[in-house]
Amino acid sequence: MTQKVRIAIDAMGGDHGVDATIPGAAKALDKDGDLYFLFFGDEAKIRPVLSKYPKLKASSETIHTDHAVRGDEKPAAALRTGRQSSMRLAINSVSNNESDCIVSSGNTGALMAMAKMVLKTLPNIRRPAIASVLPSKTGRTVMLDLGANLSCDSEVLIQFALMGAVYARVSENKKNPSVGLLNVGSEDMKGHEELRAAHGVLSRVQFPGSFKGFVEGNDIPMGTVDVVVTDGFTGNIALKTAEGVGKLTEFYLKETFKSSLLATLGGILAMPALKKMKKKVDPRFYNGGMFLGLDGVCLKSHGSSDDVGFCSAIIVAANLIRNNFNSRISEEVEKLMNQESFFTHELVQE
Repeated sequence: MTQKVRIAIDAMGGDHGVDATIPGAAKALDKDGDLYFLFFGDEAKIRPVLSKYPKLKASSETIHTDHAVRGDEKPAAALRTGRQSSMRLAINSVSNNESDCIVSSGNTGALMAMAKMVLKTLPNIRRPAIASVLPSKTGRTVMLDLGANLSCDSEVLIQFALMGAVYARVSENKKNPSVGLLNVGSEDMKGHEELRAAHGVLSRVQFPGSFKGFVEGNDIPMGTVDVVVTDGFTGNIALKTAEGVGKLTEFYLKETFKSSLLATLGGILAMPALKKMKKKVDPRFYNGGMFLGLDGVCLKSHGSSDDVGFCSAIIVAANLIRNNFNSRISEEVEKLMNQESFFTHELVQE
């Protein structure tokens, strides 16, 4: 029997608010009937949209609040003034065991700050990380950290590698995920001291993956490894660069197909193939940035997500709960710390 998963939804979050979160939940329920939703937000705005989905209405409840965290609100301000916000109340429900996980399209910084304060981190995990799945030549590649930590010492990078490997096992069904540390070169002597120290430890310890050493930026889209580990500063730049390249490619294709009548005809003929290609890189199907390392499952959907993208994030969250994701991370961290070789290599800490 499939486990019933209770999902807290920050209904007011994101660019589209209830026009994306409610229909997205309805789509997720159509795919997975063993979901129950707790919608946190302005009931006057939720009710008209929810009434369009009788099945969802019967599998949900609404907790009213008229306060929502703004997209441009600073994390510190959100912590001070957002105690009754839809985001904070949704996070509280996970902490109080009223729901199993939270999904939000809201302000990333505020969500991380609130989740870290309320849920705390898992035992022995020093810092949470934002992980997501990116399209690659070989299929899909897990990458972390994507912005939670601007700098990381060697121990934090090692923990990221472990959490990323467990995430790849659960979300991507990789039995022995390959893991690489993002660097300016693949040679062992390249990179700063923290990277080299993390490389030394990961090369000798056993963890839920196969360490492949250093990888470079071009290895991310090539899918050279299943998991790419880096600090949040580098990871966020890499992610935004990839998004920009995608938009530039789309722009060039449109300009090319409009350049002449023959090019337009060629574009029409190529349309079926282009649609297939677009589906492979459609960010809506890769939606859902997981906050790894928190003592509770928290999924960040893209702020501009429509209902399809929000649905994808919900499905990921439910899958993580059913696979006891956080328990598996805790088990692997304990195994790592019990290995003598983990302590025989000098770690560099901030």
